Amino acid sequence: MNAIVCHQPGELEDLVLEEVSDPTVRAGQVEIEVEAAGVNYVDALFVQGRYQIKPNPPFTPGSEVAGVVVAVGEGVTTVQLGDRVLASPGLGGFAERVVVSASSCMTLPETLTSVAAACFTQSYSTALYTYTERVHLQPGERVLVLGGGGGVGLAAIRVGVALGATVYATASTEQKRAAARQAGATAVFDGDPDSLKQAIREVIDGGIDVVIDPVGGASTEASLRNLRDGGRLAVIGFASGPIPAIPSNLVLLRNRSLVGVDWGIWAMTNGARQQELLRRLLEMVADGQLLVDEPTTYRFSAAAQALSDLVNRNVVGKIALVP
Repeated sequence: MNAIVCHQPGELEDLVLEEVSDPTVRAGQVEIEVEAAGVNYVDALFVQGRYQIKPNPPFTPGSEVAGVVVAVGEGVTTVQLGDRVLASPGLGGFAERVVVSASSCMTLPETLTSVAAACFTQSYSTALYTYTERVHLQPGERVLVLGGGGGVGLAAIRVGVALGATVYATASTEQKRAAARQAGATAVFDGDPDSLKQAIREVIDGGIDVVIDPVGGASTEASLRNLRDGGRLAVIGFASGPIPAIPSNLVLLRNRSLVGVDWGIWAMTNGARQQELLRRLLEMVADGQLLVDEPTTYRFSAAAQALSDLVNRNVVGKIALVP
């Protein structure tokens, strides 16, 4: 089969598409014919050697996939041949076939395409985990999503709306702002940190209850200043690059809170609860409560370009590789 291979961590453009050995299915495992593989920031970190976990080369990146079950190992009863599933292999997803534990698979609702499903788990789980486990969002609260045109941002908008919040967003280009509005944002700001504080105050009377921040940089402080009494700012990541230094007096004022969100570690250490969270998300999709954006697609052979475009924030929403 063909797979994307990293022979030595370093530059994204050093990734190669080559023929590798077919995987072997063991007891408790299933083999998935990959119809799409989600492209995530963590995949770039693996390839660049910048992640805290450093796999021995050569390795195939790719942390989430969707496709069809083509082989079932001994003892597997939860999925069957021909099932459409999503799964999180951790590594190995940028390949035509991948073997995963059957317990990591979830059957897809008919309304969810394989391409969208391949980009679903990390972004939408992060959003629901943030709202339900970290900031404890209440219906009717006001949410500001920074980076509303990115993958996590669009998921945070859609999940927030589904949970009954009024959601606002920032985005850096008109194309991304249009995507944020389509996802359900009531108003979208251009994200310029120098004008963001005043722009929010002109539109949102009384301030924000929750800020979802996967961006970092100067926008963090500007949005923190708009939190009302008891407001919470959820720190998810630093896609813009700089890690902001937060003046602690702004947290003290009005009893605000800074809340860290590390969904990945939580999911790895709370497997059963993560499965429950993901099952709830898929039920929301099946019931029509939650719509899922279709990602931009690249061929497997363009994996390096896809990762580069993701890191440089050149794409609206998510990216998926297709064979």
